[in-house]
Amino acid sequence: MPLGGCLGLASDYRITLGLAIMVNLHRFANPNRFMRLSGFVLPWVSGIAAITFAVGLYLALVVSPPDYEQRETVRIMYIHVPAAWMALFSYTLMAASCAVALIWRHPLADVAAKSIAPIGAGFTFICLVTGSLWGHPTWGTWWVWDARLTSVLILFFLFMGYMVLFDAFDDPTKGARAAGVLAMVGFVFVPIIKFSVDILELRTLHQGASVSKLSTPSIHESMLWPLLIMALAYLAYFIALLLVRMRSAILGARVRSLRMMQAERASRVAIAPERL
Repeated sequence: MPLGGCLGLASDYRITLGLAIMVNLHRFANPNRFMRLSGFVLPWVSGIAAITFAVGLYLALVVSPPDYEQRETVRIMYIHVPAAWMALFSYTLMAASCAVALIWRHPLADVAAKSIAPIGAGFTFICLVTGSLWGHPTWGTWWVWDARLTSVLILFFLFMGYMVLFDAFDDPTKGARAAGVLAMVGFVFVPIIKFSVDILELRTLHQGASVSKLSTPSIHESMLWPLLIMALAYLAYFIALLLVRMRSAILGARVRSLRMMQAERASRVAIAPERL
């Protein structure tokens, strides 16, 4: 079976990190403050992503040894497993953003959730595709309808459903609320994916977590370190993409607001001569 499983490798601190980010997001509720902070952070996280991807891929593809059973096929793990982690992390952060938007009416929460959705869908798609490529030589089939694979597929559809529902209403506020409810209801699949092997013992071809207990991981350090560096690269890449998308959304809203103001002024100027 694939070394390290699929999403069972994700440790609880990643989900906790996502929740902590949203709890403290009120400090950056002001779009101007967010733009200043993100403008400072973006070059740094982009640089970290580039460096860690370069180092991680070199260690994963060149330095790390082949598995004694799976041989070179095990190298798919370094793409597949971090994508699986980030799929869970992205959905957790998106659902938390939706909760903040619905409960506290945070002005940037909906922007964050809408920005996260396509990124999370991309990570989930990478997880599904690489898992299929990894599973075929290991299990002898491209796909099996077990608990973990099926729940990850549902997670992908939840990401897609959120994006479709958000834009399905003429009123953006109604679309955001409807999509937010869907995201929060769908969050139930996150613990199912995480614990389907480790605790629930549902029928699955995936093995249990291999690195969630960093003190005694069941994966050799020659594979563990490249995997963790690739995970850091994925996380930095996620943050960079999220900041870019949120900044673009805020700037787009400002441009639309300026155009509306210009249109109103033009209409007032056109009406004024008629009154004279």
